[in-house]
Amino acid sequence: MYIRELRPSIAFLTGEVGAGNVKASLAGQIRQIKGIMADRIRISAKALGEVALSGFCPRCFWIKLRMRNRLPFQIFPGIFSSIDSYSKRVVHSWFDRHQRPPDWLQGLGALSGYVEPPSYTTFQIVNEEYNVLLTGSPDGVFVREDGSHLIVDYKTSRHTKNQDKLYPMYETQLNAYAQIGEQCGLNPVSGLALIYTEPLTDDGSASDDAIHNGKGFAMGFSVHIVDVPLNVKMLEPLLAKTREIHDLPNSPSGRTDCKDCQQLDSLLELAGD
Repeated sequence: MYIRELRPSIAFLTGEVGAGNVKASLAGQIRQIKGIMADRIRISAKALGEVALSGFCPRCFWIKLRMRNRLPFQIFPGIFSSIDSYSKRVVHSWFDRHQRPPDWLQGLGALSGYVEPPSYTTFQIVNEEYNVLLTGSPDGVFVREDGSHLIVDYKTSRHTKNQDKLYPMYETQLNAYAQIGEQCGLNPVSGLALIYTEPLTDDGSASDDAIHNGKGFAMGFSVHIVDVPLNVKMLEPLLAKTREIHDLPNSPSGRTDCKDCQQLDSLLELAGD
């Protein structure tokens, strides 16, 4: 239960106040806590993963929660989402034609088919303890030969040390998908994986005549698969931290080395606030 302390109970036990006062005070505290918890938090699986990053900043997270992630000056190139979506269609169309996965997915093990990933409008659950609506939309869901499900996330990127720094966020994201999936028609979930699709941009690939056609040119990709441990228990402390930060009346202190906080302070100073 999300009640950190019940001071009146201690006061009663030490004889500082009477039983009637304890009852009234307890009722007031419970009403206050219920009022806070009535404010349901909606958060995506990926946003929850930010809490697991080594460079996590409580101040930035509090602002994102209060602004419902609608922040200014944010531009995300749509090409990456388009490539991720294209990767999914490439895999599904191969399955439909050959009744097996493409060879470059052999690292995922034996697969018998796929499931169309559910929409974020339905792929969601409520954590009742912290009153958090956890949402998401997995890139891919495969069916293993035993009927269990493997959830994957495509990343249009080279697998580098910088990507390793982001791994805790991706690990959280996929485990959140697993927890949601278990309650939204994908039971059981038996595995998770990241699929990195790296564009081939070397001189050899660029000089290959085969990439050209009458309408333009085709870009190839190499694939790197990273297995992710299935561990939904890791979500509990992250949800608790989300509720704790959300309920703070004022923004907490940020990390001293947080570049986003530094930029925000510069903007506030520039605006004369």
